[in-house]
Amino acid sequence: MKKIGLTLLAGASLLLFAACGNSSEKAESAADKEEVIVGLDDTFVPMGFQDDQGDIVGFDVDLAKAVFDLTGTKVKFQAIDWSMKETELDNGTIDMIWNGYTKTEAREKKVLFSDTYMENKQVLVTAKDSNITSFDAMKDKVLGAQEGSSGYDTFNNQPEVLKDIVADNEATLYASFNEAFIDLENGRIDGLLIDRVYAEYYLTQTKKADDYNVIESPFKAENFAVGVRKDDQALADKINEGLKKLQENGTFAEISEKWFGEDVSPE
Repeated sequence: MKKIGLTLLAGASLLLFAACGNSSEKAESAADKEEVIVGLDDTFVPMGFQDDQGDIVGFDVDLAKAVFDLTGTKVKFQAIDWSMKETELDNGTIDMIWNGYTKTEAREKKVLFSDTYMENKQVLVTAKDSNITSFDAMKDKVLGAQEGSSGYDTFNNQPEVLKDIVADNEATLYASFNEAFIDLENGRIDGLLIDRVYAEYYLTQTKKADDYNVIESPFKAENFAVGVRKDDQALADKINEGLKKLQENGTFAEISEKWFGEDVSPE
């Protein structure tokens, strides 16, 4: 019995040591790393997505590289399940969420945000032949949204706009907007609540802009920012300093022109 007790005590000590080690590792700022890991939804055009060659490209990808190039830090881009993004961040699988990530009160309880670097709005996309040209026209219609998206959060937080009127008072959820657009094109959903930056880029690149309505929403404008762990102020400061320098030296404007045809710097 004494031997068993000593074995259990030793095991407990090892578990305690491991826990302490993990805690210390987690407390270390990613700002000091030689390589940082950015978590993203790799289907979110034009912010971060896979091109025809399978490379991850996009506005946020170029912006992140430019920010960390200032300090000679390497950047790795890791595709994640967008609905699990905060969990991935908390577990240390990634160091930041940088992919058209909207700053909200609910998310501020989970992550520490950088300064805002871009504005976005939610829009409703419908087929031209559906005759749905307003939010009110979605009454008893089937709505699609991305799971874990700010659009879906807003859908639930302001139910009087859409939730109370659409079919079943719920949205059909998708892992990515790509999948949602396929269902919209095939008539399996009647409307798609989506980020304007995605809708405009996708419809332009696929030359389908004439086939769809892009309806402005009554929802407030959203602010895109980078999310880091709550205890990593040093990384947030590093990102903020980098964004400021890129805006001052014109690099931010160059990246904006490349992806949007205009400077989207915050005023």
